[in-house]
Amino acid sequence: MDRERRRLLTGAAVYSVGGLVLPRDQWWDEAPQRARSRAVGPNRRVGEIEVRAVREMTEFFARRDQRHGGVDGRTALYQYIVDDVARYVSGVFSSETSRRSLYSAAAEAVYVAGWMTFDASQHESARRYFTLALKLAAEADDAPLAGHILRAMAHQAIDLGHTRAALDLATASIERKRYAHATPRERALIGVVRARALAMDGQKGNAIAAIHQAETDLGQSVAGDGEPQRVWFFQEASLAHETARTLWALGDLNGALRHFRASVRHRRADAFSRTHAVTLGYMGAVQAGQGQIDAACETWSRALDAMDCVQSGRTREAAVTMRTTLSPFRSRGIPAASEVDERARVALRRRVV
Repeated sequence: MDRERRRLLTGAAVYSVGGLVLPRDQWWDEAPQRARSRAVGPNRRVGEIEVRAVREMTEFFARRDQRHGGVDGRTALYQYIVDDVARYVSGVFSSETSRRSLYSAAAEAVYVAGWMTFDASQHESARRYFTLALKLAAEADDAPLAGHILRAMAHQAIDLGHTRAALDLATASIERKRYAHATPRERALIGVVRARALAMDGQKGNAIAAIHQAETDLGQSVAGDGEPQRVWFFQEASLAHETARTLWALGDLNGALRHFRASVRHRRADAFSRTHAVTLGYMGAVQAGQGQIDAACETWSRALDAMDCVQSGRTREAAVTMRTTLSPFRSRGIPAASEVDERARVALRRRVV
């Protein structure tokens, strides 16, 4: 199990915290002009047709990632970015509006590639994709999209235990109109990840306040408010999941368990198989931390069921946690613990990141 955990953390070992240093305000101010003055290649004119094509492909991979995880299929998205999106970015635009729309669409495609790579536990590669996506969003002058990407970078830094970097990124995600110009659903997503960063930093009061604000923001989301497609996944179940993780970081195991249960109850497991499995994995870990081994085994059994068609570094980490937590019980003849331990062992053998 130690070998397996080390293998999963290989991506984290080369993760460059130094690469997370954010540029100064002047860089953000000048980014759109740099893009406008960039020399273009001998490519065709780029307009709404190309923007729509990139957005459709991005949505396809984003939804597939939610169902099947980031391990399988991400190379196809990478290739699409290299072969087509890069060509569009260097194309000739009919207007500044067309250029900004294409750059925003390209930024989202690269962001999804980064998110899938993050989910595959290839953390330094994911950081590089996120950084490129952030540059494209800045050149598109798309403040809410930049906030969305910074939120993802903060999420990754939190998971890898880089508290100061996570808090800096989460703070940046709400600055320079990124939060103010976002739709309510996106504000809720940005805000609740910031709550987790604050909790990691020991700022309990600020973390709880950020959770309450995220709840308010999500409650203000209504149909037709112009929200971007990229936030389609963030619903009540997602907010409950992130709230649970925030409370867990604050040491409130009862509160975390309550919100994990709410997340499981509200989620459409067929459309969000990966996150459903991850949530159940965390929920079982909280139950085990409370000494409820039978309940943890029941929850983990459900998590393993949900992992059947998922290839994800995060679900793999959940299986490792199961085996590590249950290792003291292997010689005690507890049927539920033995069954989950064996199922997790088999799951780890058949899933290679």
